[in-house]
Amino acid sequence: MRASCTSLLLKLPLRFWPEGAITKVLEKSSLHPKPAGLVLQYGTAGFRTNAKQLDHIMFRMGLLATLRSRKTKATIGVMVTASHNPEEDNGVKLIDPMGEMLTATWEDFATQLANTEQKELLAALKDIINKEAINMKLEAEVFVGKDTRSSSASLSQAVLDGVHALGGQSKDYGLVTTPQLHYMVCCQNSHGQYGEATVEGYCSKLSQAFLALSKNASNRTDDQKHLFVDGANGIGAPKLREVESHLKKQLQISIFNDGSRGKLNHQCGADFVKVQQKPPTGVEISPGDRCCSFDGDADRIVYYYTDSRGFFHLLDGDKIATLISTFLKELLVQAGLDLKIAVVQTAYANGSSTRYLEDTMKVIVRCTKTGVKHLHHAAQEFDIGVYFEANGHGTVLFSKTAEEKVQLLAKSTNINDERKRAALLLQNTVNVINQTVGDAISDMLLIEAILAIKGMTVQQWDAIYSDLPNRQLKVTVSDRRVIETTDAERRAVSPAGLQEAIDGLVKKYKQARSFVRPSGTEDVVRVYAEADSQESADALAHEVSLAVHRLAGGVGAEPKPLH
Repeated sequence: MRASCTSLLLKLPLRFWPEGAITKVLEKSSLHPKPAGLVLQYGTAGFRTNAKQLDHIMFRMGLLATLRSRKTKATIGVMVTASHNPEEDNGVKLIDPMGEMLTATWEDFATQLANTEQKELLAALKDIINKEAINMKLEAEVFVGKDTRSSSASLSQAVLDGVHALGGQSKDYGLVTTPQLHYMVCCQNSHGQYGEATVEGYCSKLSQAFLALSKNASNRTDDQKHLFVDGANGIGAPKLREVESHLKKQLQISIFNDGSRGKLNHQCGADFVKVQQKPPTGVEISPGDRCCSFDGDADRIVYYYTDSRGFFHLLDGDKIATLISTFLKELLVQAGLDLKIAVVQTAYANGSSTRYLEDTMKVIVRCTKTGVKHLHHAAQEFDIGVYFEANGHGTVLFSKTAEEKVQLLAKSTNINDERKRAALLLQNTVNVINQTVGDAISDMLLIEAILAIKGMTVQQWDAIYSDLPNRQLKVTVSDRRVIETTDAERRAVSPAGLQEAIDGLVKKYKQARSFVRPSGTEDVVRVYAEADSQESADALAHEVSLAVHRLAGGVGAEPKPLH
């Protein structure tokens, strides 16, 4: 079979194959064999599953990244991480030239290549090369990074094996956060315009912008500068320490769950705090302490505190987007800049946040399907697009026009002091933000700067609006594809009768809303409900879960009431 595959490939024009590439791919792929029958799908988060099933995937994503690099004539990134998943899992995602997510056509190629049986691998490569008319004589460069999971070292080596098998050049960044690798790829392909493609360059750019912003804050006590950070026992903790060394004590950070003892993402991290609505396990925080949690690869962040009565208060992606967009809108008014600003949300955004932004702040709100690529794409349609998923993943995008107008105004000598100050604040805000992707460290520095400049406590920020109580549940089903949705995932179109059932249940409660959507990675259906009280939100979520279980092929026992 090997001989026939080889002869098939040799029918390609000579320009397609560097010398010895066929032999190298065959040799290396035999070291990373695909388990027969295993099928995986490249989703919004790339590939994610138990680490033991990923060796062949990593090798093949190294091959694919090398092809993508030749196709785009640019550096491509490959990040080995499973983000907020349990420690025994791992995953991989490819990063396109400007630090954005892999384009949809190539997601399909990733799935195709991953699921090709071993003996057909060369034919699958040929298919991609032909479809995309890739010149295999061109140089290729791939940046590789990994998180702190024990499986990441060998899996990232498999990626490198794939890159080298097709004659690509590689740069192994070792342990980095996912957003840092996105940043490196963008810096490299912008030829340094976006910044220097090193961890030191990243730390320096963000910290200098933060320090420039902090100069606009009135005198703050050490208590006001203090922030407790939950590192989810992941890569975020050591990388935050590297940034902290540049901050000149303008921010005093206490890091817990730093990976020295606990297990990655286990009862800690942004996802745990958001879903469980409580602080990380084993962490003692005093009333009023300002705290935040990263997720395992530091691309999500949520804030929280407990009040004097011991009640937990979460400030999630909705509250973060509101704080940032309010700050930016005020600066645009002060600077006299006519730029269109919008906040992009998903169906998970709390109804109170949407009403506050539209009715009080008069900011445009756009709702998209769940998934960062949908939010990112929608945010690009505005001069300034602020996007955050409720889970704390998000960033701010500035159009080229917006950046140029800000830079021009910041350099201007014939404007009044208020406009000048606002322009300089906007300029430094642009520089503290990692525009390539959601970045917990970058977002944290921006939030801390805004709170300092506005002289706000975390309690005052929280009081901007009151969240409607909500509950998220999930229902295991035999096939998640039976659920189809429309209207940015806010309404179900199949199975028959499900949306009608949800509508009927919602009518029973005040200020209520509920929707269901299939998971992108596993056979579960996610249920969201909000209402005027926690008791009502819990009851509605449970009743909708029952409807899903009965109408969409639920597996196992029916969901039990929460109370």
